[in-house]
Amino acid sequence: MEVSIWQALLVGLWAGIAAIDQFNGLTHIHRPIVTGAVIGIILGQPTVGIITGGTLELVWAGMVPLAGAQPPNVVIGGVIGTLFAILSKLSPTTAVGIAVPFSVAVQALITLLFTGMAPVAHAMDVAGLNGETKTIDRMAWIEPAILFVGFFIMGFLPALFGSNVITPMVKAIPLWILGGFQAAGGIMPAVGFGMLLKIMWKVEYAPFFVAGFIAAAYLKMEILPIALLAAAFAAYDYFANQNRKSSGGGTPAPASGPSTDDDDEEDYSNGI
Repeated sequence: MEVSIWQALLVGLWAGIAAIDQFNGLTHIHRPIVTGAVIGIILGQPTVGIITGGTLELVWAGMVPLAGAQPPNVVIGGVIGTLFAILSKLSPTTAVGIAVPFSVAVQALITLLFTGMAPVAHAMDVAGLNGETKTIDRMAWIEPAILFVGFFIMGFLPALFGSNVITPMVKAIPLWILGGFQAAGGIMPAVGFGMLLKIMWKVEYAPFFVAGFIAAAYLKMEILPIALLAAAFAAYDYFANQNRKSSGGGTPAPASGPSTDDDDEEDYSNGI
């Protein structure tokens, strides 16, 4: 598949915007399910992009940064995985297996960047003490600018030279290694969803998980109707809780006023 320079520029532009959103915007447009769809539309393969992005989203579903522990970079995972799936016509699971090593390497670079930004943060503290607000504003753009340029390059170059570099590289990989990538890619969504389930699990949710398992395993329902049923159950539970809160929920009403001495004497006489 040939990619025009304009398509490669759009892919790089999206990668740069998504990188800023991951660390500064936090609107979640950087998630693979969005990135896959956008890159798929740019390259004229929206179906492949959505399927690959959805598969990658399951991988990163439970991977959240906790203090100094950072998961593989989700932006590069979505960009590289979708590009491999579209340009090399790989299955989404195989593309996932190939994308994860790239995302691990990029996250190491991100950690190095944030370490190098420590002196800038100290300089901003000094500027704040001196009341130099304009200096703080200028310094605040350093990290997003570096992220945008770096991720733009990492999205632009693979898209532009992908058909000439990625495809021959994939063809040179032995089949048994590709099979390993496919197996790993098939397991990773289950691992990611399992991590998410470990975080959100409550005993009260067990009946819903059992119902979903029955619908998928025995009734052979597709994912979309199961998701719609889950949304219906969630909406019902939400509105039921709102109604209970608005009606008082059976909580005792507060006392109408301070107690008097006569009330206290009556309480003592009743053994309270």
